[in-house]
Amino acid sequence: MAQTRILVVEDDAAVRRGVADAFTASGYVIHEAADGPRGLEKALSVDPELVLLDVMLPEMNGFEVLRELRRQRPGLPVILLTARGAEEDRVRGLRTGADDYVVKPFSVIELMARVEAVLRRSAERPKRSADQATVAGRTIHFDKRVVVIPSGEEIELTERECDVLAYFIANPGRVIDREELLRYVWKIDPKGLETRTVDMLIARLREHLADDAATPAVIATVRGKGYRLATPPGA
Repeated sequence: MAQTRILVVEDDAAVRRGVADAFTASGYVIHEAADGPRGLEKALSVDPELVLLDVMLPEMNGFEVLRELRRQRPGLPVILLTARGAEEDRVRGLRTGADDYVVKPFSVIELMARVEAVLRRSAERPKRSADQATVAGRTIHFDKRVVVIPSGEEIELTERECDVLAYFIANPGRVIDREELLRYVWKIDPKGLETRTVDMLIARLREHLADDAATPAVIATVRGKGYRLATPPGA
């Protein structure tokens, strides 16, 4: 069985070496980079299955690297490593498309558990009945991870954004709450979890889909309950 490849992008040599040694000992294949540009280059060249990405990097910070990765490799799982526990950094990372984040200092055991969870969710993404679907004049190409909006512009989507759209399309007309999305799309137990991850992704999707939040044609908010597909698939 092929070993899982992980790219560690971290400018602190001691932290990078410690993470690399621990994951190598657990059977992973590790690639390393010490700055943003080199991290981006390796992420696009060595084809990792997950990236551990420090936020505070020289030359090109982690948010900039993540933004470019989401443009070129939208489905690549990324976990942010940050020394700053500020909420705005976590929110910014999730808005940019991070799959998870870990605040320094962290234990290798915790980091490994987070990596395993993200890889598991990546492998268990919702199955789609077709490679594309049309909703309210928007054509979603799941295989290419793009959506063609009414203006004719082609917008790239992340894998998670495609998963959420696929889930709504598979459940037309039904109100879907945040907990259900976390459980069946993110593959995490929502019990006792307070997070705005779902709402931020929906907001980002509406922006990509040119979907007016006040009068949505694709994803409508049902106050106090969740979200639903506003227009039947095929319309």
